[in-house]
Amino acid sequence: MASRKWNTADDSDWGCDICGRDAAKRSITRRGFMKGGALALIGTSAIPAFLSRSVLAEITTAAANKKKLVVLFQRGAVDGLNVVVPYQEKNYYAMRPSIAIKQNEVIDLDGFFGLHPQMAAFKSLYDQGHLAIIHAAGSPDPSRSHFDAQDYMESGTPGVKATEDGWLNRALLAGPVEAKPSAFRAVALGTQVPRTLQGKLPAIALNNLADFSVGGKGPQTSPISNAFQAMYDQSTDSVLQGTGQETFEAVKMLKAADPAKYQPAAGIVYPNTPFGNSLRQIAQLMKANFGVEAAFSDIGGWDTHQNQGGATGQLANRLTEFSNAIAAFWRDMGTDAENVTLVTMSEFGRTARQNGTGGTDHGHANVMFVLGGGVKGGKVYGKWPGVANEQLNDGRDLAVTTDFRNVLGEAAYKTLGSRNLEAVFPGSQVRPSTFLNFI
Repeated sequence: MASRKWNTADDSDWGCDICGRDAAKRSITRRGFMKGGALALIGTSAIPAFLSRSVLAEITTAAANKKKLVVLFQRGAVDGLNVVVPYQEKNYYAMRPSIAIKQNEVIDLDGFFGLHPQMAAFKSLYDQGHLAIIHAAGSPDPSRSHFDAQDYMESGTPGVKATEDGWLNRALLAGPVEAKPSAFRAVALGTQVPRTLQGKLPAIALNNLADFSVGGKGPQTSPISNAFQAMYDQSTDSVLQGTGQETFEAVKMLKAADPAKYQPAAGIVYPNTPFGNSLRQIAQLMKANFGVEAAFSDIGGWDTHQNQGGATGQLANRLTEFSNAIAAFWRDMGTDAENVTLVTMSEFGRTARQNGTGGTDHGHANVMFVLGGGVKGGKVYGKWPGVANEQLNDGRDLAVTTDFRNVLGEAAYKTLGSRNLEAVFPGSQVRPSTFLNFI
């Protein structure tokens, strides 16, 4: 099929200096704690949900503009061709005799593309105009290494391994600070600050909101919080006594709150999985007005070399969890969802042809989703390159027609107010004139 234009306006293993309770029992150093230029509260550390909005009003930047950006990384390289299916492409079916999504199985979007049948939770978001889809998006770097590709996408500098910080950290630095920044301005759900958020601006990593305690000698005190307390008390380092002090004082303010009281909005049920729980906790932090401006989480399990499945099976199960969790988050945010922009990304797509073991191998272009109150959804954006044999990248993959940095750049510019896009994505040529205008 000819090219069409659509509305154009497993080797990654990140190390850490502190990993939960075991590390706390050994020792915590200022250098390890401040790794990557980001303050990480790791392992069982958490922020309880309930705090009077008036208490944090003085330390929140997000309270001024109320805009929040959520970035979700699908680690392992999701098969975008089976997520948003070009079901009118004859060669799609020829190349995937046993894993293609049949035309009568797809959830139709626009007469050409359709969602995987296990992503029904996204259909209403799309129809309501909250969900935009960018197909054939990806990195200009040709790497098929999970480790390199993830590093390049999280640093925002494809092909450059020397970059020390992450694009989302730089995006926050490039945005306005209208009040005293909250210690929770940048938050990652997980055991460590991800590459995306490492940099000069302090970021916090939280693993489980329900298990947090800090200082004191009560039964709920954890080794990690005791170690943090001791390090804080003994430190004479100006960095720790600045950023670290603000964070510790903010955490100390919250310790009396009871996170067990938090319940999602009526009728909202998140998948009982690590990913579902991470989105539930992001909603908790945002609804409690902690001054969160950027939040990050990830979900693995997308490296489907074998037994990928079609309408059912391995990929289908992952997509059910993925779409249901995001839809639950959106509904849980209620009226606050109007101020949220959520973006999904994955390091690269997968081969257009299935392999001999019923799976797909490492490819190139992929699909990105953007969900938000300001999103002009209900459309598939970008230039569709086609999947005829002669249209494939290297004769095997969906070709990239939209640089992933252009998508992230628009989200950062219009949500976080990141005006200096050259600082966020150096050398990318991303600027407002290149935006797809999905926000």
